[in-house]
Amino acid sequence: MSDVPRPEYPRPQRRREEWQTLNGEWQFEIDHGKSGRARGLPSADSLEGTITVPFPPESERSGVEHRDFMDTVWYRREVDIPQSYLDEDLLLHFGAADYETEVWVNGESVGSHRGGYTPFSFNIAAAASPGTNVVTVCVRDEVRTGEQPAGKQSQRYESHGPIYTRITGIWQPVWLEPVREARIEALTVDPNLEDGRFHVEAEVTHAARGAELAIETSFEGAPVGTAEATVESGAVRCVVELDETHPWTPEEPNLYDLDITLSDEGEELDAVESYAGLRSVSFEDGVVYLNGEPRFQRLVLDQGYYPDGLYTAPSDAALVRDIELGKECGFDGARLHEKVFEPRFLYHADRLGYLVWGEHANWGMDHTDPGNLGPFLQEWLEIVDRDYNHPSLVGWTPFNETVDEQDDDLLQTVYRATKAIDSDRPVVDTSGYVHVETDILDAHDYEQDPETFRERYEAIDAGDTVDFGYGDGKYGPELSYVSEYGGIRWEPDTDEGWGYGEGPESVEEFVERYRGLTEALLDNEAIGLFCYTQLYDIEQEVNGLYTYHREPKFDEEVIEEIRSINQQSAAVEED
Repeated sequence: MSDVPRPEYPRPQRRREEWQTLNGEWQFEIDHGKSGRARGLPSADSLEGTITVPFPPESERSGVEHRDFMDTVWYRREVDIPQSYLDEDLLLHFGAADYETEVWVNGESVGSHRGGYTPFSFNIAAAASPGTNVVTVCVRDEVRTGEQPAGKQSQRYESHGPIYTRITGIWQPVWLEPVREARIEALTVDPNLEDGRFHVEAEVTHAARGAELAIETSFEGAPVGTAEATVESGAVRCVVELDETHPWTPEEPNLYDLDITLSDEGEELDAVESYAGLRSVSFEDGVVYLNGEPRFQRLVLDQGYYPDGLYTAPSDAALVRDIELGKECGFDGARLHEKVFEPRFLYHADRLGYLVWGEHANWGMDHTDPGNLGPFLQEWLEIVDRDYNHPSLVGWTPFNETVDEQDDDLLQTVYRATKAIDSDRPVVDTSGYVHVETDILDAHDYEQDPETFRERYEAIDAGDTVDFGYGDGKYGPELSYVSEYGGIRWEPDTDEGWGYGEGPESVEEFVERYRGLTEALLDNEAIGLFCYTQLYDIEQEVNGLYTYHREPKFDEEVIEEIRSINQQSAAVEED
């Protein structure tokens, strides 16, 4: 498996022992005329080209590197399926494919999915047979319609400003997983730090009444708690009382391992491995509390783009490296911006102790059209469901920078639906601009003069209202989160590239500007968290602390100085 790209198991929070990756070479064809079905591609013997999955066809690593619009693309692969995989059910999983997907096995349609950022799977046992099988995939991605979230994907031919290369089709791993008909379909873990327990709900399918769900919990290999429950319906609930309490924090990212089995009359039907962190998240008066203590979050903007893979990290190590870079600069987390990051990034955030905020890729969708509520909300709830269990995830932001003309009901409905599922984590309805209903009021502020910047937030702390210059963005003392600031342009060797304002003339001036802007927020008792723009450059945008290739822009002494600035005590923490 060493030659297969991204060979690691894609779903860390519900792992099974037996599975088969389908990453690697597939046949591929761009369907410019959207005529593939009429031309018989679902059952064709071949397609005209090849691609390396899971990299999008716009990327270098895909081997295609086609940068023009591709409204429809096709994939085909022959897959050898052993008889043992067909004893009961066989799931064909996709981590994500942008945007509307239909899948055929041996010419028979097995299902379709809408949404470019969420996982989906189909039971293909009835369509498959032992031996060679043909899997065909069609993905439609009409990014210019205004009807689908696209994040930072360009709706022009070229990239421009803070808008980057599009991605199309499959961009997360594809894999096969043989399962029993009676199995664990989903898992929800709610930590209760105060009482030292986990509340677990397992969604099971086709299990007979009287079947048993058992959970064995361990910490660093030692057993620390068990629970059992009898299946009465599709949802099985139980409480794991822990013998030892090890809170999860960024400084000590303690994780418990969970081994979960479903059995009936002594016969094991399914077994999955998971993990969980014991921590609490709450908020009050614009301050986020972690484990009951106020936590000033020093976040950095991370947009999840890679030079050779675009949306898709070239390796698991690349995901880890981005977290390490953030921590090296003194940030304790990231706002995952205009993209739904893959589960393995969140897994590494869990185990390395890195706070993250989940966000949808709402740009590209028309926020004035109430008809977009249905598809957006459906995908957003899939996102919340997918990422709910991650201890590193401490807040939600479904929208980013929506403006006056937005449909307020769209934003309010998404906010309230999120709170109905997750009442603990704070939800920011729309980051930065025109708020409707939110737990924490935030703003985006790219003022480059530190004195002007400080005066603005001192006025807010004193009870004044300040006009931020967009929509109804007049914020008073309730403002507590500056979720985008800085964006200091730094590319001294060239005048090319896009950034915010005028760049500094020297490294010394860069550091002093960074210090002035950041300390203005740290020193302010009204501010509870910030997010600096941004960790690394992306394409033509050059306001990162690192280059697009994750090379340092500054020497070690400067990085250490940035780290020391970020790590200063905040006024909120001293109260």
